[in-house]
Amino acid sequence: MLKYPVYQPSLTGNEKRYVNECLDSTWISSKGKFIAEFEGSFKSYIGARHAATVANGTVAIHLALLALGIGPEAEVIVPTLTYIASVNAIAYTGATPVFCDSLQSTWQMDPDDVRRKITPRTRAILAVHLYGHPCEMDDLMKIAHEHNLFLVEDCAEAFGSLYKGRHVGTFGDIGTFSFFGNKTITTGEGGMVVTGDETLHDRMTHFKGQGLAKYREYWHDVIGYNYRMTNICAAIGLAQLEQADSFVAKKRQVAEWYKRELQGSPVTLQNEVGDVRHSYWMVSILVPEASDRDPLQSALRERGIETRPLFYPVHSMPMYSSGFQRHPVAESLGWRGINLPSYPGLEESSVKEICAVIKAYFNPVVDSAIEERRTDQ
Repeated sequence: MLKYPVYQPSLTGNEKRYVNECLDSTWISSKGKFIAEFEGSFKSYIGARHAATVANGTVAIHLALLALGIGPEAEVIVPTLTYIASVNAIAYTGATPVFCDSLQSTWQMDPDDVRRKITPRTRAILAVHLYGHPCEMDDLMKIAHEHNLFLVEDCAEAFGSLYKGRHVGTFGDIGTFSFFGNKTITTGEGGMVVTGDETLHDRMTHFKGQGLAKYREYWHDVIGYNYRMTNICAAIGLAQLEQADSFVAKKRQVAEWYKRELQGSPVTLQNEVGDVRHSYWMVSILVPEASDRDPLQSALRERGIETRPLFYPVHSMPMYSSGFQRHPVAESLGWRGINLPSYPGLEESSVKEICAVIKAYFNPVVDSAIEERRTDQ
């Protein structure tokens, strides 16, 4: 029986009231007041000039690349340690994903390796703020400027993350967000694209609505896509956004509990490095050896504690492994990492219980002694 899921959303705000308002008004599809309200509130919250809702985080990346004109013959540099959607969206355009390694300190894409991977065909860098820790944006912006490259930020896991006091997603040409059910704020399924460029915003809005011309009814002047969000999803998103500060604060508190309880154990956590605010979408740990990961996950599962492995480096997956590559840092992180339960409703006592299982795995003698004392009592 599952006692602690790896994630579960908190839906205790105005979600039900706003959804019922959609039902009562009959505006349940891609038109209705909550679309504009969610877009307006979201761009104000993160400090973006323009925001457009979309159906999910994957199409948000695809839409961003389409708006930038990325297509066949182009290369896009992307970290290999990421969720598959980041890379698949590049492939959708016909462009070639070029993988780079990660930094040991932050687990984010390595700017030096990005430089090494630039070729005459490189058109863009896709920076992924993995698990909520911001990338080295100063370095990446400098590289993009020097080589006249587009910079897209994949913030699917980083809502609420700050780099030098500024929300991620507002540094590059376009920022993309996901609101899947396990994200810090959720719409069930949904996403957002943000930009400071009005032309890019107009292009994304055009593409996401089946390429419908702005001033001529039922006239389509480009091949477009049905990437729109529903009014119901936007209603949930608006209610979630109203609680965003408390969600981020609680997730950071959960991370602090894990840090305290795991202090002195052999595992290491993904910590904040530099002038950043880590939103801790997931609290993630590294075990000392790759051989420890699966047995530790099994030990946790036996106690009703759900976990999941870090993302497998994408260059190791069949459809992206046609040529042999080595990305040693990403591989080490990917083989040794575990995501722990990280949801806002998690209590301090629950974190202690989870960490006790982790510590007992690495020190079974102590665990046996504790069990013996309990039996004697």
